[in-house]
Amino acid sequence: MSPAGRTGDAGPMILSRTSSRRRLPLVGLLVAACLGTLAPAAGAAGTAGAPAAPDPARALARTAQPLTDLEPLDRMIGSAKVVGVGEATHSSAEFFTTKHRIFEHLVERRGFTTFALEASWSTGLLVDEWVRTGRGDIRAIMRDEFQESYRLWNTEEYLDLFRWMRAYNQRHPGHQVRFMGNDLGYAGANLFDDVTGYVARAHPALLPRFQELYRASRPVGGVEAWMKGYMAKPRPERQRMASEVNTALALLERQRPGKDARAREAASWAVQHARAIAQVGTEYAHDLDTGAGVAEAMLYRDRIMAENTVWWQRKTGDRILLSAHNGHIGYETTKPDHYPRLQGAFLRDALGPEYVSVGTSFGRGSFNAHDTGAPGEPLRVFTVGPLGPDSNAHTLDRVSSAPFYLDLRRTTPAARDWLGTHRTTRGIGTAYPWPGAEAPVRLSTAYDLLIHFPRISAARLR
Repeated sequence: MSPAGRTGDAGPMILSRTSSRRRLPLVGLLVAACLGTLAPAAGAAGTAGAPAAPDPARALARTAQPLTDLEPLDRMIGSAKVVGVGEATHSSAEFFTTKHRIFEHLVERRGFTTFALEASWSTGLLVDEWVRTGRGDIRAIMRDEFQESYRLWNTEEYLDLFRWMRAYNQRHPGHQVRFMGNDLGYAGANLFDDVTGYVARAHPALLPRFQELYRASRPVGGVEAWMKGYMAKPRPERQRMASEVNTALALLERQRPGKDARAREAASWAVQHARAIAQVGTEYAHDLDTGAGVAEAMLYRDRIMAENTVWWQRKTGDRILLSAHNGHIGYETTKPDHYPRLQGAFLRDALGPEYVSVGTSFGRGSFNAHDTGAPGEPLRVFTVGPLGPDSNAHTLDRVSSAPFYLDLRRTTPAARDWLGTHRTTRGIGTAYPWPGAEAPVRLSTAYDLLIHFPRISAARLR
């Protein structure tokens, strides 16, 4: 998600203070079963003697794997340190429950230990503490933290995931799973407390200076009210606040940590927490009244999400499942004027083949989103039917009547040709309807793997 708002495609939006405050847009065993459901081969009605054009659905079925069997996934991801798993809507149950199943499998079979979410860094720290220690009330944490842009994460599906993580940690004290948020939409009071608490212990003479630099940016009240209030501030004020939190970061970075390993560890985390605060301030300081300014903010956001994920992976050594919208985990943007470069591309730059991107698609079904056509944009369930024959889903639906996944890097020549063509694909964010919810995507270069669901259903909001 992104600062203070919703987009219609890959995440939340940024509020524009112009145009009546309109909101600017801020995934062998299957083959036998598949072939019985395929439509007649394309080209079968051609001229006598002419070879029939290969049916792409039949070609895809040769390498498709049923989602009920995750064993082949191990080979597909190999030694990847970060596996990004996308979602074609921001609030459909099948996307969330499948990520949960994949994470369980990767934890138990491949040694993964962190679930990363498109959520604020400070929120991630609170959820991480609960899954590790049980401290706090996870329902209250979700209610209080998953607000405004992050409201669609407050679901029974994510509650089930967090409860599984907590139970796993209770059973495996020597192999703890963790949770992180890699986004920059909000810096909670807990984050400021972590930094100033460290300064009070390690560099007490600097504490008054940090308190002064953080005074304007430290949040008061609920997440939603804070995010909306921040966006209502004039840009010069937001720029001043950004300068203050970046000054605090630079000041902390200049301090020498203690000589022992524990002191160096504490300093490293404190600097990262201060960096996360500065990231929020920097994001909100962009010019969000123009398309160019929004594009700069979105470029910064995707780069920072990648950097935070890489920092966590290198710091902890954890293998990570990264959960975000397709429009963040993939390699190619469908809206270059709004999302110039995606988190997935930045992760590939940093990690090379140690990053694997898993996109998702669907044929029809329902999802939760904010209704842009109604006053106040209420959150409600939308249901959509199948796309036309020029879409990716039209062919993928014919591969199987059940969910399946494909390694897009290892396919038959006929499938490769089909996957290498741009076709209409749905990518629905936190608001609907929205321009760009249907856009041309070339699957073979957008992702490494693809999971396809013929039908989806709305997640269970709490």
